[in-house]
Amino acid sequence: MALITWILPDGSQHQADVADGTNLMLAATFDGVRGIDGDCGGCLSCATCHVVLEPTDFERLGPRSKAEEAMLDLTYAPREATSRLSCQIVAGPAMDSLVVRVPAV
Repeated sequence: MALITWILPDGSQHQADVADGTNLMLAATFDGVRGIDGDCGGCLSCATCHVVLEPTDFERLGPRSKAEEAMLDLTYAPREATSRLSCQIVAGPAMDSLVVRVPAV
């Protein structure tokens, strides 16, 4: 399990324990995190699960794939240097205490 904190555009926070092996888009949609839609169901084809990480957390994840890079160019909110698609972040022990910001659209 990894404790994940989503910071919403209004500054409120949503925390959840996410089971190892579960991507953060699924966890967010299951828990009703506003702003994470996951329209494609995690197939890396919609960019509706865009999140922004702190630089230190971004470094923990490893590089984005070419497909993720391409999809990030299609997000509603402006892409930032530490933007990721939450469907591509998988919970595990190394992700414990991860903080992700849901950008305003």
